[in-house]
Amino acid sequence: MRPALLVIDVQKAFFKFSPTTAQSLHDAIEYINAAITLFREKHLPIICIQHVDEAENLVPGVEGFELPEELHILPADLHIHKVYGNSFTRTPLADALRELDVDTVIITGFCAEYCVLSTYRGAEDLDLTPIILRGSLASSTLENIRFVESINDVISYGALEKVLA
Repeated sequence: MRPALLVIDVQKAFFKFSPTTAQSLHDAIEYINAAITLFREKHLPIICIQHVDEAENLVPGVEGFELPEELHILPADLHIHKVYGNSFTRTPLADALRELDVDTVIITGFCAEYCVLSTYRGAEDLDLTPIILRGSLASSTLENIRFVESINDVISYGALEKVLA
């Protein structure tokens, strides 16, 4: 197994949707940051995926597009910009994963029932093994996090730590 960590759409603009969304994102970032630390220790790829939507002024250089300061993504991490829910659609993500010899993606981020789920299915379509990190998803509707985790392969942080040991 050669995994990469995908951090999807954890951007400042999404914290403004609602207090529930903001709290969900803050809670998810705790797990995402733990996974980032683990992947750095193991010298495994970390990929930051950010949604672009010109109509919503969600574009590079605008405050809402940026990452929250509490997220431990570095400029040296691979950054992918997407315009579709599926992070593989019309992006260089699949090629980058092939170049890195990745066969498994650990998926985290926002929004569980949209971009995360679309990317999960997109990974399957490319014969990658997608796995969701439990506790690392965010949504405006908390029940949707539980639903997405219940219908997909999920790994706890503790199990991920042991698998990568």
